[in-house]
Amino acid sequence: MKIAIVHDWLVTYAGAERVLSALLDVWPEADLFAVIDFLSDEDRANLGGKRANTTFIQQLPKAKTHYQKYLPLMPLAIEQLDMSAYDLVISSSHAVAKGVLTGPNQLHISYVHSPIRYAWDLQHQYLHEASLDHGFKAKLARMLLHYMRMWDQRTASGVDDFVANSHFIGRRINKSYRRESTVIYPPVDTRQFTLHATKEDYYLTASRMVPYKRIPMIVEAFSKMPDKKLVVIGTGPEMEKAKELATPNVTLMGYQSFAVLLHHMQRARAFVFAAEEDFGIAPIEAQSCGTPVIAYGKGGVLETVRGIDHPEPTGVFYNEQTPDSLIAAIEQFEAQEHLFQAETCRTSAERFSTERFRQEIKTFIDTRVREVSLLQGQEGLVHRPTVTPVSVTPIYPTAVPMKHA
Repeated sequence: MKIAIVHDWLVTYAGAERVLSALLDVWPEADLFAVIDFLSDEDRANLGGKRANTTFIQQLPKAKTHYQKYLPLMPLAIEQLDMSAYDLVISSSHAVAKGVLTGPNQLHISYVHSPIRYAWDLQHQYLHEASLDHGFKAKLARMLLHYMRMWDQRTASGVDDFVANSHFIGRRINKSYRRESTVIYPPVDTRQFTLHATKEDYYLTASRMVPYKRIPMIVEAFSKMPDKKLVVIGTGPEMEKAKELATPNVTLMGYQSFAVLLHHMQRARAFVFAAEEDFGIAPIEAQSCGTPVIAYGKGGVLETVRGIDHPEPTGVFYNEQTPDSLIAAIEQFEAQEHLFQAETCRTSAERFSTERFRQEIKTFIDTRVREVSLLQGQEGLVHRPTVTPVSVTPIYPTAVPMKHA
């Protein structure tokens, strides 16, 4: 059986690429496709050194650094990838990968990190953060996103089975495409983030400093609590804003090596998280270290962190992305800190291990391949003529709606 794995774009090695890496571990013989591929040699090693077959966007000016500006061309580009030689197509999609063209004799399973966020329910948030609330450029952006939304919905019919990375995204898939999905949580390398039971008197947040991560909000909250220490690891566009808000009890470390990140994550009193994520890997990495999480209570984190009402809690949630709401959550955490055990956090995190992901995704796809092969054989028997032999092309059924796991 010939297998193709299709990814959106390969520029950095982040959460979606970790899923891709695990898929390639399961199916190392698969051919890899992407809109563009500019991975460094170090990052490519995580993909077994595999290089993607790319689209015409790879050759366009500044495609490596300004690929987002080619978003209007990506639906056309992804449809030019020739999948006709493959029996099984697996797309790893948060943008356009699921839009590859497949035929009735091919099985297309799409692992969805999210439907295109900026085209669906987060459109207004993205436009606001890009200062595209008013003016000609704003109108043009809205027209583009309307087109992307129509294309995204239409191409959903070409997918036989959707796999969501969380129940939160499963609901978003249902809302956007009116399709059911099966939930298989992404892989988290819990082996690297080892348990350390002894904690020190500081809180940690670690993230790229982009708007939706809300790092300045966390810094502002701690600026109002001068008796509590905060360590911030990461850099990005919001760094200057964070510096302006920082007080002496806040340490902005910028980008750090993995060893430094691990050292601080293992010893932090708690890990502070303020983003609304589709899944959210960092809170699980913190729990792997035995570190509780104080998180904004929306999105995938509700499935990965066990709140204070759980018999074995691993974190505390707050309801608003505001300093006051976070401060209240920290006060609640400190009042009930005796309920949190490092070993319990570690056990909770192991539910999301890389080995578990590989086993679940392989079992799911192997089962679907067998089901479709059986149906194909049955259709051949049902439609086989009794008088004049003719060539009959078996047709796959549309995907059977599946309940969330």
